[in-house]
Parts: sequence; structure tokens; C-alpha cells
Amino acid sequence: MIGMSLLIVDDDPAGLMLMSRYAQAIEGVEVMTATSAMEALTLCNEYGTDLIITDFLMPGMDGMELIHRLRAMPIIAEVPIIMVTNHAYSDLRREALVGGVTDFLSKPVDRIEFIARCRNLMALRTTSVRLREEAAGELIMRLSRSMDSRDSETGAHLERMARYSAVIAAGMGLSKQMQGRIRMAAPMHDIGKVAVADRILFKPGRYTAEEFEVMKLHTIHGYRILDDSHSPLIRLAATIALSHHEKFDGTGYPQKLKGADIPLPGRIIAIADVFDALTSARLYKEAWRVDEALDYLNAKSGSHFDPECISAFFSNLPVILEIQEEFQD
Repeated sequence: MIGMSLLIVDDDPAGLMLMSRYAQAIEGVEVMTATSAMEALTLCNEYGTDLIITDFLMPGMDGMELIHRLRAMPIIAEVPIIMVTNHAYSDLRREALVGGVTDFLSKPVDRIEFIARCRNLMALRTTSVRLREEAAGELIMRLSRSMDSRDSETGAHLERMARYSAVIAAGMGLSKQMQGRIRMAAPMHDIGKVAVADRILFKPGRYTAEEFEVMKLHTIHGYRILDDSHSPLIRLAATIALSHHEKFDGTGYPQKLKGADIPLPGRIIAIADVFDALTSARLYKEAWRVDEALDYLNAKSGSHFDPECISAFFSNLPVILEIQEEFQD
């Protein structure tokens, strides 16, 4: 369950504290809390979660209304929800089940029962997410490799840069779940090139200023292809497609974002993509030596690249070089 999160919603501080303590006994699970339904909706919208435990009786918006609104959110539509109530009436439970409740806990909440129900539902959630993301990941790689016929990049390039990206993500302290998602989403970074005319994409020489402006639009095309998906993995791929050509000093494209305004996955993929592009032979260039590419990355730290991401890259350089050796063209 490493990388999973759990949200507890209760307006009673004592109940919230008690259930939080119970939840912290579940290894590897991040515990979030909310003291109102509105706060819970905000947290779910911003961060998502993998399990929600909510009290029924709350001021303003009660647990039933909260569940109706949660189920209307695509990001929460399939997340299991436990309702906590001291009401044993069958009518209430039937209404809650029809409204989208997955399971119930009765007050006073028993510690062993709480932990067991949470573990069981999160285990099911873990399996469901893994199967969906494996399927989405395979689709992403197949679509990305379809670009081989329209670009000089190879499947090995996609595999290398995806794995480099996961190594940098690990060095940045991101969760194992996010490391995996970044590895699976990274190959879609240039999917927007499908919308670039062949006369520009395959041009052997340098682009004119007008041609380069057209080429830069592949970031926006890629984002539009992938955006609005219900899948967190595909939404991450959309973010990467849009942001992987931004530069830390604000001189990149398409939005000229600067520093931390650039999504972290985009900052990570920028390094992995450039390093592999430099050290790979193309029809129009020879491969750089590894030491030359490393010098370039160092020189561009703070201008093109996020210095913290560069540090994570160099801290894991032996792993990077192992990947490079294993996945040769």
C-alpha cells in the first residue's frame, strides 16, 4: 500500500484524532484529515485520495450530501468510501449504499475493525489502480513507439528516458507510486508531434524562425490529446507533454514558466530527455560522449534545468549509466 492516501472527515476533534491514530497503524499510508465537508471536497479536488472515511452527522453539509458530491468528481468516482454513523436504521444504510457508500463503521469505532476494513478496501484499491495503470502504461508505450515512423527517436530512447526520469523522481524523494507513474507517462512527452507537418518534422537542416514556432506547438498538441482524462496517469502525461520544454529561468516554451511554476514532472523529464538525446546518435548528429553531456547538464543547471533535479540526477549517476548500458539502440 506504499504511496496510498486516506482522508478522514469528521467535525468532532476527538473522533478525528482517534481515527487518525488508528489509520497511522496502516504502514505506508498517508493520512489526511478534514473537519468539514467543504474542506474534504477541496482536498480531494487538489490531491485526490485512495480511501475516504466520513462521519454522517456534520453541520452544513452532512455525510450523505458529501458522498453525492464526491461521486460526481471524476477523480473520486471509484474511490471506496466508508461512512461512520451511530444510526443502525436500515433505510439510512440503503440510501447510503445507493448513493455510493462502500462500507460502514458504527460508533464508537472499534480500532481492530477500523484497521481491518481500511486495509481490505485499500488492498482492493491498490489492485484496481495497478491493473488500470498497467493497461494505460502499455497503451502509452505503444502509442509512443508509433512515433518511430514520424521521428528519429527509437523505442530504446523512450525506455531509457522513462527510466532515467523515475531515477530522478526517486532522488527527489517522490513516492514509489509517483515514480512509477512518471516512468509510465514519460514516453508520451512528444506525442504532440503527430500533429506536426512532415516537411517540418523531417527537415534535415535548421528550422527557420517560423518553422520553429510551428514545431514548438507539439507541446500544446500533446496536452490537448491527453488532457481531460479520468486517469491520473494520462493526466500526468498531459502535464509532461505541455511542460517538458520549459526552462528553469523562464526562457522555455510554450508558457515561459519559471522555477517552481514548472510542474515537477516536467522539470524531471527535461533532464532525462536532453541527456538521452545528447548521448544518442541521430541521422543529423553523432552521439556526445557521456562526460560531454554531463558537463552540459552541469553548465545549464539553474538556467535550463532545476538545480535540485540536477543534483538528484548526479547523485544517482551509477544507476543512470547502468540503464544506458542495458537499453542500447
